[in-house]
Amino acid sequence: MGFPENFLWGGAMAANQCEGGIFEGGRGLANVDLCPSGSRRQEILRGHGKILQMEPGCHYPSAEAIDFYHHFREDIRLLGEMGFRVFRLSIAWTRIFPKGDEEKPNEEGLRFYDEIFEECKKYGIQPLVTISHFDCPVYLIEKYGGWRDRRMIDFYLRLCRVLFTRYQDKVTLWLTFNEINMILHAPFMGAGLCFREGENEELVKYQAAHHELVASALATKLAHEINPKNQVGCMFAAGSVYPFSCRPEDVWEALLKEQENYFFVDVQSRGYYPAYAKIRLQKRGIFPQMQTGDEEILKKYPVDFISFSYYNSRCVSAGTQEMAEGNLFQSAKNPFVNYSDWGWPIDPLGLRITLNQVYDRYQKPMFIVENGLGAEDIPEADGKIFDDYRIEYLREHIQEMKKAVEEDGVELMGYTSWAPIDLISAGTGEMKKRYGFIYVDKQEDGSGTRKRTRKKSFYWYQKVIETNGEEL
Repeated sequence: MGFPENFLWGGAMAANQCEGGIFEGGRGLANVDLCPSGSRRQEILRGHGKILQMEPGCHYPSAEAIDFYHHFREDIRLLGEMGFRVFRLSIAWTRIFPKGDEEKPNEEGLRFYDEIFEECKKYGIQPLVTISHFDCPVYLIEKYGGWRDRRMIDFYLRLCRVLFTRYQDKVTLWLTFNEINMILHAPFMGAGLCFREGENEELVKYQAAHHELVASALATKLAHEINPKNQVGCMFAAGSVYPFSCRPEDVWEALLKEQENYFFVDVQSRGYYPAYAKIRLQKRGIFPQMQTGDEEILKKYPVDFISFSYYNSRCVSAGTQEMAEGNLFQSAKNPFVNYSDWGWPIDPLGLRITLNQVYDRYQKPMFIVENGLGAEDIPEADGKIFDDYRIEYLREHIQEMKKAVEEDGVELMGYTSWAPIDLISAGTGEMKKRYGFIYVDKQEDGSGTRKRTRKKSFYWYQKVIETNGEEL
């Protein structure tokens, strides 16, 4: 049976990790520009160190990233050579509204994405656009405190209206917010939150999340009104949570983590706050303030499909265990899986488990929009890169994805690997943590020619797409 004929194979990148050119084209400064590499990065991501301007002595890797801003034609041509059917990319909010609250958009920024979409069309590549991939204009953080303020909804919807109108003949697949549950783990990156001394951080996070949830619902409404062909999805950081043992306490802890992970998607897909969330947030005194009509908005405008990132499963214990790394959150170290060079669990079967769990929960079409292996690629003397470890990782995950479609009956729209071209790591800000099928000659210290080189995985993925997943 295999994958459907119209299955969307491709790759995913984020503006703040690939574009660079942050002072070009009239672009304004965003939160994601101000996350330095090095020891302070995690503090900043979590909203505990307020930096709203570039400080001397800090390295800001997003400032240039891999310079997709000037290389996008070459890069999209390479994606076309691989046979991409879809390219997931994000819009840099501050290219369109440099401060975030302007009445009129920046035409130069709009033209930049016009050109990107035209290049995609040239190679038969359908764009899948993330409206906000952790972007929040710095001006809106300074003036309103980011998504803690309800007025952010209107600024976001102004952006959405411009995008849906301008690109209605070029884009019909949209994601409202990237990894919306990351607001709980990296709130400055996820929502532009800088915490004030003595305030209840959990309350602020859930209030900001509520504003994003309402914004997502209203964006879905707007997208359907402007172009009935539009399909709008939510996006969350997924990965099944295993109990460390069959101790009931471990199983319960795993259930709680699963619910935390699914909470925002429950709202975006089902249209209401689930009972478990209402009760627990109210008991802790952190249930968000709502305005009259919010619940009706959430109910009337759920998303059309569910998208998610999957890098690894998680493992939790009610007691103390050795910890493993993961996608911006740690978990107990699972002794039954392998680990990447960065300490992330490698669990292909976990992807099949996650697909089944998500589909059983929502019964909506799904899209895997991030999956990949971060590794340090060392070119040979002749410049070739033999990244067999990446091929093995992706092959094993696609095999499990295929079983979920063929044997389990899950409804899957497509798969975009993270990331087809080497770029800046969101979690660490590193360049040496590479994900791509295409090597970018840029090193940790910023040196390098920016030359693009096809890795061995480039040709492997090209064949995967050509055979619709039959040749792995």
